[in-house]
Amino acid sequence: MYHKLMLENHTMFTKKVYEQLADRELSSGQPKILEYLYEHDGSVQKEIAQACGIEPATVTSLLSRMEKNGIIERKMQNDNRRFLYVYLTEKGKEEAGYVKKAFDILEAIALKDFTNKEKEQFLKYLERVNKNLKEV
Repeated sequence: MYHKLMLENHTMFTKKVYEQLADRELSSGQPKILEYLYEHDGSVQKEIAQACGIEPATVTSLLSRMEKNGIIERKMQNDNRRFLYVYLTEKGKEEAGYVKKAFDILEAIALKDFTNKEKEQFLKYLERVNKNLKEV
C-alpha cells in the first residue's frame, strides 16, 4: 500500500508542478535544481547531485542545458580548476522564483486539511522513511 501511494503522490505532484510551470520552458529535473540553487547558490555539481538525488552525469547534462539557456553560470573560485561553482543568473533567479512559488502552492494544496501539528508529524514520518531507505 505504501509504495502505491508514494508513487501515485509523486506522479501527481510532478505532473501538477509541470502544469504550473508549463510556460517556463523547463525540462525534467531542472525545477529541482533551481529550487536547490535558490537556497544554495554557488554550489558545486557534486552537492547539487547529492541534494537533488540525481546521478552526477545527469546533473552535468542538465547544467549544460541550463547554462546554454542562460539560467546558470559556472565559475571557478580562487583559481581552483578542480571545482566549478554553479550560480543562478538573473534569469535563473526569476525561474527559481517561479519554481518555488509552484512548489509552495502545490504543497499548500496537498496539505490543506492538515493541522500544523499534523504537518509537522507527517514530515517527520517522511524524513524517517527517507533515512531508512538511504541506509539500505
